[in-house]
Amino acid sequence: MDLALQQQEIKFDAKPKKFVLWLFVVSSTIMFGGWTSYYIVFSASKGKGHGLVLPDTFMYSTAALVASSVFLFLASRALRNRERGFQQLFLWITLALGVVFGVLQFQAWSGLYHSGAVLINNNAAISMIYIVSGFHLLHIFAGLCLIVNSLVGSYKEVPYEKALYKQEIAAIFWHFIDILWIYLYVFLLLNS
Repeated sequence: MDLALQQQEIKFDAKPKKFVLWLFVVSSTIMFGGWTSYYIVFSASKGKGHGLVLPDTFMYSTAALVASSVFLFLASRALRNRERGFQQLFLWITLALGVVFGVLQFQAWSGLYHSGAVLINNNAAISMIYIVSGFHLLHIFAGLCLIVNSLVGSYKEVPYEKALYKQEIAAIFWHFIDILWIYLYVFLLLNS
């Protein structure tokens, strides 16, 4: 009886959970697409964009996020090569760069605020900068939780299939929010 129970625990089907993650990715894409569409409609009706020079801190946070994706890719590759030590190192670096991204976002908001661009004002385009970057930061927090989950699994030495699943979920989500931020940042730059 114990042997049958152990075999059931070893079998791990990740497809339903990955499907839910992909649904979340698609719904988030639709949500951010709606906000950028609103921005375009508002800007066209008023004949202006947000009219700001975005703080350089947004550029630095973008670089930190891209670097974190590179290290997460290296962590995934290390796990596939069954090098848990390198996986853990690269996950820690990814986690640190994700936190750096968050800190830089707050600094960018501070820069915007001190330049007179506040959340509630007569230009909804300026408000959209705060809204899209704020909701993106919430996605970053969720991604950091997934990375921590993968990191904890690497220290607990969970079975390889489960560790691979945790790593894949973290990677799918993290790379999605990386691509999403690049899109949002370029969009805001082009629509100033």
